[in-house]
Amino acid sequence: MVLLKERKSEVIDNFKVHSKDTGSAAVQVALLTEKINYLSQHFQTHKKDHHSRRGLLVMISKRRRLLTYLTKTDSKKYKEIVEKLALRK
Repeated sequence: MVLLKERKSEVIDNFKVHSKDTGSAAVQVALLTEKINYLSQHFQTHKKDHHSRRGLLVMISKRRRLLTYLTKTDSKKYKEIVEKLALRK
C-alpha cells in the first residue's frame, strides 16, 4: 500500500521532532499506523488476500517494536504519540 504524497507529508508534519525529521521512531510509528488502518479497511472487502495479511502482520510487529523502543528511551514521547494516534481515529 502506498500512502498518497500529501497524506504522508501531513503525517510527518504532525509527528516530526525537528524540521528535517522523516525517520524518527515517532514518524515511523505514525506512518505504520496509517498503513495498518488502510489495510484493515482493505480486508473488510478482500477477506482472502492472505499475501497482504502477512504484510499487515509484519507492519504490526514492527510498530510494536518501535513503540517498545520508545517506551525504554523516552516514555514521555511514547505517551504523547499514543495519545495523538488515539485522537486521530
